[in-house]
Amino acid sequence: MRYFETVFLDEVVRFFDRLDQRLLSKILYNIELAEHTYDSRLFKKIGSDIWEFRTRYSGIQVRLLAFWDKRDNDKTMVIATSGFIKKNKKIPIGEIKKAIGLKEMYFNRI
Repeated sequence: MRYFETVFLDEVVRFFDRLDQRLLSKILYNIELAEHTYDSRLFKKIGSDIWEFRTRYSGIQVRLLAFWDKRDNDKTMVIATSGFIKKNKKIPIGEIKKAIGLKEMYFNRI
């Protein structure tokens, strides 16, 4: 069973373009796994209605920030807004603010 479908905003696509192919494959694998298992080790709420996809590969921690779009009763979507390499324990506040801004733009656009 698939709990949600993930949609990538342009910023995520540009982030993916800069990654090593093996790392990108691991990220996409983890996202697909999260869609089917809703595993909190892979997909977790971090506050302010922002969630994170979590991937660790060869000592690199990658985070994709995202939010839910549940307006369609037939299809629940998670919109991935941006990605970054996590270097500290805490997620940079600037990344969270960026995700919130992209969420607002997304819903205002529709």
